[in-house]
Amino acid sequence: MQKHDQDYIKKKNKATVFQLIKSSSPISRASIAKKTGMSPTTVGRIVAELYEQGFVKETEEQVTTGLGRKATMLELDRTSVLTAGVELDKSKFRIGMVDFDGRIISLREVNREVSETAEQTLNRIGLELQSMIEQEGMDPGKIIGLGIGMPGIVDEQSGEVILSAQLGWRNVRVAETLKTITGYEVAVDNELKVKALAEYCYGAAKGSKRTALIGFGTGVGSALIINGEIYRGETNSAGEIGHTIVDPNGVMCECGKIGCLQTYIAESSLITESNKIKPISTLNELFEERRKGQFWAANILDRAITFIGITIANVICLYNPDTVIVSGDLVEKYDEVRSFFENDQLQQYVWEPLRDTYQVVYSALGSEGVVIGSSLLAQEKFLSIEC
Repeated sequence: MQKHDQDYIKKKNKATVFQLIKSSSPISRASIAKKTGMSPTTVGRIVAELYEQGFVKETEEQVTTGLGRKATMLELDRTSVLTAGVELDKSKFRIGMVDFDGRIISLREVNREVSETAEQTLNRIGLELQSMIEQEGMDPGKIIGLGIGMPGIVDEQSGEVILSAQLGWRNVRVAETLKTITGYEVAVDNELKVKALAEYCYGAAKGSKRTALIGFGTGVGSALIINGEIYRGETNSAGEIGHTIVDPNGVMCECGKIGCLQTYIAESSLITESNKIKPISTLNELFEERRKGQFWAANILDRAITFIGITIANVICLYNPDTVIVSGDLVEKYDEVRSFFENDQLQQYVWEPLRDTYQVVYSALGSEGVVIGSSLLAQEKFLSIEC
């Protein structure tokens, strides 16, 4: 038992030093000892191990201590470890290679046919990843894993997609299949959860204690970060607000239920509704019709904006966040929707006691958020800094 406790303390101390160097570099050994309360000898041993593993390097920068000595600074070797991040959506997937600092060093986007099977899509992801590694001349030995963010209900422990209505997938062993295809360890999670994680680490949620991220795209969903941790619920389904019923007499959702929230907001629903009046294929065309003064287009979009406001207000009531991040083309790309936030029209939907308790911001990472978040997921899951 004593040996077990000692090993645990060593691993915990090493993780603490590693995270401190990662977040505060350049930093000296003396500063690490002061901030952590560890002895200089313990810090020196841990730093030596991290240096030997290639995670840490000494910089040329030096500072003078109070005793007149020069203290060599330490920083993370940002390129010592790479993780691949994948965003998988209905009509495309994106692959990025990401370094220790959350920076994308290579990125590519590939169109996906809606009719593709899960096996076909996963094989294509494997081929594109291999092509990226070869074309960019990357060292495969530095790649510790692959993370993938996708819509739907995901068992993040096993890497199985329980249900993705947008993709039409059910009970697909994504992690197991991709590991067989690529040879890398694979972590899988809901796209908005990994995007929220990325925003907390590197984007609009830095410093926030309770963040709600809401995505308006091919579907509607949300994710909650509390003190840096993803709130998952019992089955990792927390935040699936797109499938809350707002009109029991409404239209059929792709999930099989009637009157789901996302049938009034999701891109495909807006296009389907528009095609009852005029053939269009994109949101751009729908907004253009509105700008031409077409009443039917204005009616569809104004109703969608109303439901966007209701969605955000309901999330604020449910979670009482200090920060609400709105993301997705619908809310970020079009001035007609942006003005809804910038002119403070949201307030009319928010319960009065909760007004002025939160800030609404746009995603700082934009279209790269899911790729970065997926890579972070893999980094946290597969990076070993054990003694």
